[in-house]
Amino acid sequence: MKLFITGIGTDVGKTIASAIITQALEADYWKPVQAGEVDFGDKHKVQSLLNNKKSKIWDNSYLLQTPASPHYAAAVDGITIDLAKIKEPKTKNHLVIEGAGGILVPLNETKSIIDLIQPDYQIIVVSRHYLGSINHSLLTIEALKARKLKIAGIIFSGDENPATESIILSTTGLTMLGRIEEEPYFDANVVSYYADLFRENLLKL
Repeated sequence: MKLFITGIGTDVGKTIASAIITQALEADYWKPVQAGEVDFGDKHKVQSLLNNKKSKIWDNSYLLQTPASPHYAAAVDGITIDLAKIKEPKTKNHLVIEGAGGILVPLNETKSIIDLIQPDYQIIVVSRHYLGSINHSLLTIEALKARKLKIAGIIFSGDENPATESIILSTTGLTMLGRIEEEPYFDANVVSYYADLFRENLLKL
């Protein structure tokens, strides 16, 4: 199983969700493009939140110095991101792939994060509640459906908001795979707790 984790924007909880899913499935983890935080990027964060012996953390295809949109961060580094050089790791394990920002974040002048999603990937959308999040959630899902990509379900990040969640779920017809509450902190124990909660739903995908 290959699961692509995307968010409705930046800082909505994709990396925590990726860590939980990776732990739940004892999957491998790969973030193709990392912009900024080169010394402790998302792959390092995920690694620090796992407590199983099976998961392998794969290197980024592109590790860019500037915390910005990948197309700009690449330009600052004097390069252009070439999707042909982004090679999916070869593993017999489940693979969790984390995007960067939202699905239409540009990688170069013509390609965006959505272009990394392969036909055999199942997509999990992470939505966080804020003013405008319904619109951002629905736009993200509409764009994925327009490409006829397979959406496995949605994870809500933050405290429950029934009005927001019900309209997103009823409009899209998506399955809610779980909720990550507004925790004071996340460490390996908290991630393991959520992994246990999410595992049954993930194994049904």
